[in-house]
Amino acid sequence: MLAVDLDPQSNLSIMALDEERLEAIWPDHAHPDTLFGAVDPLFGGTGDVRPARIEYLSDRLGLLVGALALSTIEDDLSTEWPRCLEGRERAFRVTTAFWRVMQGASTEHGADVVLLDVGPNLGAINRSALVAASHVVVPVAPDLFSLQGLRNLGPTLRKWRDTWKQAAQRAPATLGEHPSGRMSPVGYVLMQHAERLGRPTKAYAKWQRPLREAYRESVLGASTTQEIPDPDPERIQRIKHYRSLMPMAMEVRKPMFLLRASDGAIGAHQANVQQCYDDFQQLVDSIVERAGVERGQL
Repeated sequence: MLAVDLDPQSNLSIMALDEERLEAIWPDHAHPDTLFGAVDPLFGGTGDVRPARIEYLSDRLGLLVGALALSTIEDDLSTEWPRCLEGRERAFRVTTAFWRVMQGASTEHGADVVLLDVGPNLGAINRSALVAASHVVVPVAPDLFSLQGLRNLGPTLRKWRDTWKQAAQRAPATLGEHPSGRMSPVGYVLMQHAERLGRPTKAYAKWQRPLREAYRESVLGASTTQEIPDPDPERIQRIKHYRSLMPMAMEVRKPMFLLRASDGAIGAHQANVQQCYDDFQQLVDSIVERAGVERGQL
């Protein structure tokens, strides 16, 4: 499996790697061992994309490290996107740069599944990332920001999908294979809801119905005139805020659900660790089933 950090803030890379390793990968000027380093020759005008360095987190999990420098190519990505409709080769090379780097890295790593982590925006970097994506999982929180985000996300995804479908018909033969741009929504994950006595709080309940209606109407383009079942079948999983576990996990650089007593997860924390494990196992199982991923590919 391969994880790709496409968020210029690089939160995934920061969580996965210790400070000493990050200092080695992020020197003062160049970032050759990051995802940006792999696409830099194309955007710098000195060539095309080059193979990306894979940071191995385990025998089965590789990471393409992100970099703040990714933000410097956003203007170029914006400029070239409409030129794909004109069939311009460089426009296609720029727009598919991430996809081509990921294709090469997944072949090198032997990865059948590639996970993309993108930032919370609808900018040009995310557009090029999602053109490379077959499926989209949407994280939401029970608040107004997520509600407005869903209402913006749905029409934008459809527009990107339709534009790429038209553009792909004009792709130069010299480009070779290119991404399908499916961006198929598989559902949403409700993140960090608060609980009291094992039940979601009233604050969560306030946003539950508007969020599921917004997802169905804006993202799926479906009617909301009929009553939506509860639990919502489009909701993949509900992940609560494991407040005390997150600082521990960040300190020892491991997932919350793998914390042990030696990491500080003692007493009541162990029950939370087990619940966290169960929650994330159900999340993975649901995504795998909805996306049609074979178990042997994981």
